[in-house]
Amino acid sequence: MKLREIQKILRRKADKKAEQSVKKFVPSARKVYGVKNLLLNEIVKKIKKPNFELIERLWKSGYLEERILAAKILGKFGRKEPEKSLQLVKRWSSSISNWAICDTLATQGIRGIVKIKGEEIFKLSERLIKSKNFWQRRFAIVLLIELNRSGFSRTKIRKLLKEIKEDKEYYVRKAIDWLRSELNK
Repeated sequence: MKLREIQKILRRKADKKAEQSVKKFVPSARKVYGVKNLLLNEIVKKIKKPNFELIERLWKSGYLEERILAAKILGKFGRKEPEKSLQLVKRWSSSISNWAICDTLATQGIRGIVKIKGEEIFKLSERLIKSKNFWQRRFAIVLLIELNRSGFSRTKIRKLLKEIKEDKEYYVRKAIDWLRSELNK
């Protein structure tokens, strides 16, 4: 699929009710089509070959749904080019501006490389957990959730969690609670 084809589908399937719902649940999202996540998953299934140019162009658009698609497609094909995938995740982490993109990139976006690049992902989390930007702190924590799910060292994850346990930012607190729940399973 090409970018224009994807954008055409998103515009055609957009609806006001879905747009309002997205804006309600993701209040910091600025550019929104208003489509359901099911449609995004259907688009991802149609993409059969890795196309990193498409992935980067989707991210650059700034639309919530296109960025979510970029993260999902990256996760689907990441293991084909793990180094490039990790570089994209690192670069994109500075432009996260809502929980939906944050969580999709930190879970689905790294899923294809988490076993191969676990140590590097952990180092990224260590760095970002100290960021002044609360979205980057949340991203760091959600990366730890995916690392935990992949079998990464719980001891290292718990140690890093201690560094941020007192964070007062609402979205960071929610991620901390989510990580604690995952660690207690």
